[in-house]
Amino acid sequence: MLQGEGRRAPLNRDRVLRAAVALADETGIDALSMRNLAERLGVVPMALYKHVANKEELLDGMVEVVVGEIDPPPRGAEWKDAVRQRILSARGTLLRHGWASAVIQSRTHAPPAVLAYMDSLIGTFRAGGFSADLTHHVMHALGIRMWGFTQEVFPTPQPPADPDARAAMFGEFAARYPHIVDMATAVSDDGGMAGGAGCDDQFEFEFALDLLLDGFERLHQGGWTSARSVPSA
Repeated sequence: MLQGEGRRAPLNRDRVLRAAVALADETGIDALSMRNLAERLGVVPMALYKHVANKEELLDGMVEVVVGEIDPPPRGAEWKDAVRQRILSARGTLLRHGWASAVIQSRTHAPPAVLAYMDSLIGTFRAGGFSADLTHHVMHALGIRMWGFTQEVFPTPQPPADPDARAAMFGEFAARYPHIVDMATAVSDDGGMAGGAGCDDQFEFEFALDLLLDGFERLHQGGWTSARSVPSA
């Protein structure tokens, strides 16, 4: 027996999944394979299949591990604060695991931890007095934002490194799309650049989340129902 072999932690599903998460964090999800995961764990690839049937089941389990890192519902918090804290915790978790958002969106069925998280958010709205009707539409409005991320409105390619080429590109862009440039280079009330120095993704996420939560609160307080909002024929 090799020295230390007797002290090796036994292989189990949790160890496999956590090792896979760590490997994806280091190398990216595209580089993750059963073979390099087995190498990380010091076992032959066939040993993994006792714990995960295939790559898809491995990904489902990795999602479970990541979602399990989201903070539980805060005790005693008012519904808006509770939802905000949970979603921002989800955001922090998915930022730590940059591959996870794409994997969550790729699942053809929701793993139990995903369903439990969604059920918990729904329960928070319901405990706050929201009707099942309003909660249904609230969850649709939150969309992927409930996981702490959003999709950009449009791609923003990097400008050329050469100063002359960059100036020429910006000049052409300003001539063709003056309102975009006006917005991007506007000076905010505190004297800083509103968008010209690059958007603050965390600020933009919280800004949109707070707009949604304020809107949900207004609808809730007004007794909104979808029946009264259906347009007449």
